[in-house]
Amino acid sequence: MRTEVITIRTGGRPVVRDITSEAADFVRDLGDGLLHVFVPHATAGLAIIETGAGSDDDLLTAIDDLLPAEDKWRHRHGSRGHGRDHVLPAWIPPYATLPVLGGQIAFGTWQSLCLVDPNGDNQTRQVRFSFLNG
Repeated sequence: MRTEVITIRTGGRPVVRDITSEAADFVRDLGDGLLHVFVPHATAGLAIIETGAGSDDDLLTAIDDLLPAEDKWRHRHGSRGHGRDHVLPAWIPPYATLPVLGGQIAFGTWQSLCLVDPNGDNQTRQVRFSFLNG
């Protein structure tokens, strides 16, 4: 199995960061198999969505609606409402497995792989790509 960890700078605010090109670079020329992507963080996840047409901002709005950054959370360290960030992976998991055919991720039309990070307390995230030959 081939594996690699990359660092993604997310900044100090909630973000949906498209990492499709990094994933595509990793699998280029590897043939057929499965790409497993994992974010080893308690407050980030991965989503396969359309980007660039407002869906990434809509996802952040939906997270705020579903999990408001309020002081109601029992988990209270970090910035205000940080407890909700620890609940996020129950809805947006920290992993994704994608088919790879001929060294290319077999996405559907308009699909992109995105790192979802609502936690502005962390400036960078690690993403592990692992390729399993098919």
